[in-house]
Amino acid sequence: MKQDRVSARHTDAHRRTRDASQRGAAAIEFAIVLPLLLLVVFGIVELGIALYDKAMITNASREGARAGVVLRNPKPTSQDITNVVLAYCQNYLLTFGTGNTPTVTVPSGVGGTFGTPLTVTVSYQYSGLGLGAMLSAFTGPIVMTATTIMNNE
Repeated sequence: MKQDRVSARHTDAHRRTRDASQRGAAAIEFAIVLPLLLLVVFGIVELGIALYDKAMITNASREGARAGVVLRNPKPTSQDITNVVLAYCQNYLLTFGTGNTPTVTVPSGVGGTFGTPLTVTVSYQYSGLGLGAMLSAFTGPIVMTATTIMNNE
């Protein structure tokens, strides 16, 4: 009977030691996996912001082209189209305080006659949050470009 109590105490002590070591192992595993998990999460956020900015410069080029082709007298100038694009980008582009402003070019079709195409190209140097800046250190600046061609009305 006495030996059963000693054996039971020994088993309880062994179980507590094993549980404590398992908690330590779980903490070490979490410490190893946490940086990888955070890298994946921030990578997803960074990719989402990059895709959003690409969609916004595409929309800005469409807005500029649409402003340039509408039937209006007098026809919009290249500067009018550029102002429309820059206003759109200022309202919707996520820049996170960087001074990167899009570059707008209108190579052809300004003030054209009915049916002639108008081309508007918008280029933007993406800097991102943190991963984008680190990636651009290795690959060079990440430049996003969108071109829209519409026929004059």
